Amino acid sequence: MPGLYLAAILASTFGVLLLDRRWRLAAWSAPGRTLAAVGIGTAFFLIWDAAGIAAGVFLKGDSPLLVGIDLAPHLPLEEPFFLAFLSYLALVAWAGAQRLLERRRTDAAASPSEAAR
Repeated sequence: MPGLYLAAILASTFGVLLLDRRWRLAAWSAPGRTLAAVGIGTAFFLIWDAAGIAAGVFLKGDSPLLVGIDLAPHLPLEEPFFLAFLSYLALVAWAGAQRLLERRRTDAAASPSEAAR
């Protein structure tokens, strides 16, 4: 089924957007910085892909799930979408982990220590 991989990437991105919106982790707390980070991450990984393709390390396999449009040899249309998703997911996961760690530190500082008991 052509396009299923791209549809899965877009659906997953939508899910991460909903999590981000709910908890205001990245795009809803700092949209400009989030866009810049995702853009820089995507560009970095596209350059990495280009180097890997030029070296013969990265090759595009045949899959009926791909749309079938190549942006360059061995670079399917889905790749930039996946790399943007990967960058955004990493950013949201990082922000979520930082928030959890900060909450733990705050809770630990607010509660009496075991030694004082």
